[in-house]
Amino acid sequence: MKSTNNRGLRQFPQSFWVANTMELFERWAWYGMFMLFGLYLTKSTDTGALGFSQTEKGMIMGPIVGLLYFLPVITGALADRFGYKKILIIAYSILTTGYLLLGVALTFWSVFFAFLYLAIGAALFKPVISATIAKTTTEKNSSIGFGIFYMMVNIGAFIGPFVASVARENNWSFVFIISSIAISLNFFLLIFFFKEPKRKIDNRSLIESLKEVFRNIGLALKDMKFLVFLVLITGFWSMYNQLFYSLPVFIDQWFDTHELYKFINQLWPWLAEQVGTKEGIIKAEMITNIDALYIIMFQLLVSSLVMKLKPINAMISGIFVSAIGIGLTFLTNNPFFIFLAILIFGLGEMASSPKITEYIGRISPKDKTALYMGCSFIPMFGGNIIAGYLSGDVYTKFADKVAIVKTEMLSRQIKMPVVNEHFSFNDYFHLAADKLNMSEVELTQHLWEKYNPSNIWLIFTGIGIGTAILLFVYNVFWIQKNNK
Repeated sequence: MKSTNNRGLRQFPQSFWVANTMELFERWAWYGMFMLFGLYLTKSTDTGALGFSQTEKGMIMGPIVGLLYFLPVITGALADRFGYKKILIIAYSILTTGYLLLGVALTFWSVFFAFLYLAIGAALFKPVISATIAKTTTEKNSSIGFGIFYMMVNIGAFIGPFVASVARENNWSFVFIISSIAISLNFFLLIFFFKEPKRKIDNRSLIESLKEVFRNIGLALKDMKFLVFLVLITGFWSMYNQLFYSLPVFIDQWFDTHELYKFINQLWPWLAEQVGTKEGIIKAEMITNIDALYIIMFQLLVSSLVMKLKPINAMISGIFVSAIGIGLTFLTNNPFFIFLAILIFGLGEMASSPKITEYIGRISPKDKTALYMGCSFIPMFGGNIIAGYLSGDVYTKFADKVAIVKTEMLSRQIKMPVVNEHFSFNDYFHLAADKLNMSEVELTQHLWEKYNPSNIWLIFTGIGIGTAILLFVYNVFWIQKNNK
């Protein structure tokens, strides 16, 4: 007798598998770029990067990624009106060209608008694929269907940065070219294999459809307990996004990974060759990318462990654990310890993140579940905007190596050239170390001990723990009290 799982897998139509495969390639392209994007924006210009400030990085990443999570409210309505296939053709056209444009943009505003253009393409893609998965699953197989979808997301999220990291060894432009190629593969799947799911034809004008969308959002947000929940969860996303916004930069600036490379090389030379560089170091994005691998390895186990918990309790526990984990990643510059710290962060993420959607479904009135689900973008919108500020101005004040070494040289009244297109930050740091009779490693350690950039962990962990505590208070003194 064939297993139920096999029969279940065969129940899914072709469009389900095509949509999942397209999701994998899209996540490959996006995370292959995004995990490295903060580094590309801020690393020294002599490495081929742009040499922007952390504040400029935050101004680009935060608002635009926030907008990416808001736009599906509009783009979803466009897909329902004009058809999924047409919208996907437009989305892939924008994404394919957007990655290439981003790779050749050199000034702040050209990068800003190229990234905005790319985000519009991603916003067109998001609701179509999610809706296709929903329309090609049933009540009986939706659990395993969305489980497969989530797994595809994380496989793409793991492969993308790994490939991009290897590619940037040769030239940063290859990162964007590879992302463009990865997303362009979806044209083949779309043209030859994707079948348009059945959808209701809306005969109203687009303006009327959008008016109803925003009217419905307004109705949902009149539910005060729901609105407060969305505001609180914004704290989680602002903390979580530091994995992409701040951590790669922090590792790149403060970690010496030579010993880590040597350790891996002794255990498994082939792996060291794959994840390391010719200089014998492990790049920052290779380390942060371990989070996606942990999710692939442990998500099913964690989900089974928290299955019996109420969604709100799983969220509170998970956010608390994530807050500890994110703090530990910034607490030390020991590259061996960070693997444990990211594991702790990842376990909390696995326990809490999937439960957010489930909880929204639980607290929504039965006849308004879809309406409430449509508002789940709001915390991600707000969380990304706050994350951009935290990784920009706040990171500069507490942990930016560029700002700190300039402060050190100023405090010693040592005159230094201004960093510009002819004198990079690497040139500046090398000259500063030379004037202080230190090696660059010694100067980095001196700045670490004197200025304590690790103190930024207090802010990120404080936001996470504060979110968990407020959710606990919200649940005990509002939700449970009103349910009695």
